[in-house]
Amino acid sequence: MSFRDKVCRYFERPGPVNTETVMEAVSRRLEEGDIRSVVVSSTTGKTGLRFAEKLHDKAQVIVVSYEKIAPKIKESITNLGGIVVDETGLPLHRRGMDKIRNAFYMLGQGFKVAVEVILIAVDEGVLKTGQTVMGIGGTERGVDTAIVAKASSSKEMLGPDVRRRFEVREIIAMPIRKKWWE
Repeated sequence: MSFRDKVCRYFERPGPVNTETVMEAVSRRLEEGDIRSVVVSSTTGKTGLRFAEKLHDKAQVIVVSYEKIAPKIKESITNLGGIVVDETGLPLHRRGMDKIRNAFYMLGQGFKVAVEVILIAVDEGVLKTGQTVMGIGGTERGVDTAIVAKASSSKEMLGPDVRRRFEVREIIAMPIRKKWWE
């Protein structure tokens, strides 16, 4: 039997207070050398900029936002070698995706977001299907969740070709308690 022991950070509660610890855990995981891209959810771009500043020499940082990121923040990220994808749609909020989205919510808001930003990056042509990447998401502000996944587009994430499906491969950090919206 073959196995690996991996470290996962579990936070008591979700939220932005966990951002720094997530960045440290992501940085440490990147030292293994098998991941070249980190996709960070960042509504305003500020969290994405923090990741670009910390990780620009370790990985390609891709910052994803469903809103428009201010030009100065966007420029700062790109000057560090990062990529910004803003004003995107949210594929897990499309019609017919409720059950899938809610299944991810069972693992936490940040978990759902970490998956979704990877899907968006592939949909936007910034990542390729099959790449092993890290997805970083949060609950409201900052980040509290980090995963390693095999990237896929939103159309192929559960498609008939199993080689092109989305796979969560590792959980690097996540909150134990979840925040639920009604």
